Amino acid sequence: MNVNPQNTQTQKRVRFDKMMMSSYGTMIAGVAIIIIFSILSPTSFATLDNFINITRQISFLVIIGIGATLVMSVKEFDLSIGAMASFGGVIAAKMAASGASIILCLLVPVMIGFVIGFFNGAIITKFKVLSFVTTLAMGTILGGFTFWFTGGSTIFENIPDSFKFIGQTNVAGIPLLSIIMFIMVLVFWYVMSQMAIGRRFYAIGGNERASQVSGINISLYKNLAFALCGMLSALTGALLASRLGSAHPTGGNGFFLNAYAAVFLGMTIVKNGVPNVMGTLFGAAIIGIMANGLTILEIPTFLQDVITGIIIISALIIQKLGRD
Repeated sequence: MNVNPQNTQTQKRVRFDKMMMSSYGTMIAGVAIIIIFSILSPTSFATLDNFINITRQISFLVIIGIGATLVMSVKEFDLSIGAMASFGGVIAAKMAASGASIILCLLVPVMIGFVIGFFNGAIITKFKVLSFVTTLAMGTILGGFTFWFTGGSTIFENIPDSFKFIGQTNVAGIPLLSIIMFIMVLVFWYVMSQMAIGRRFYAIGGNERASQVSGINISLYKNLAFALCGMLSALTGALLASRLGSAHPTGGNGFFLNAYAAVFLGMTIVKNGVPNVMGTLFGAAIIGIMANGLTILEIPTFLQDVITGIIIISALIIQKLGRD
């Protein structure tokens, strides 16, 4: 049977175009967004100070997004991360108002978040309950407790300046929050790419049955994934309270959807289709750049949400088309 060389060449070109679209489509779109905003607002957007400011703005989203990445790496979801961030924030703010040291104000919420996250994982693995149902219920419990704990009001009285230090301090012109964010990215990139725990997370997410047969303790590692997610979510809330000098009982709820949006965007940029820390960083950066640029252009908040949602859906469609 004769093979038409022209048809073969066309098929190769189509496959190559799909591969490029899948691997680099979102990254190219991100660069295009930066160029557009730079042209529309060169004196406000395209400045070093603004890009440094964007790193601080996305620091909370990146940290909580890393937690979501860990849970998604084992093919699960944690819908309580927003409520956990709110909970961590009010615990930290209450402790600060009572005179506790800033170390304790950060450490206690983180430890509580770790324990609650581990408990989430234990329920899911022991009783084989769907993760989104379990964590949705836990988020509801945390939301109710946080509202009771604060009386439904913002905590802002008697917050010492020492508590605001981490959230409001710059080091050599770089926000301390940005430095913490990059440290977290490097630490968890190393954990997920170089350490056995990360490889086992990915093995479980890739094929749970095969992982179990190979001797991996599925329950333990899933529990750890949820525990680390809870820890990072509570830390995000505490850092947000430090930045604002206050804590609202629903202050962290807005991170929930954006955190998973960052993870899904990251899956279209790095390690196509696989949750990964560096991808989450880039995904959060795209979301942060969008929000910053649209705010500078004085675009209404509701329209910002619409545009951001369209970009996320478009990125996922591009990835899907590239893989077909």
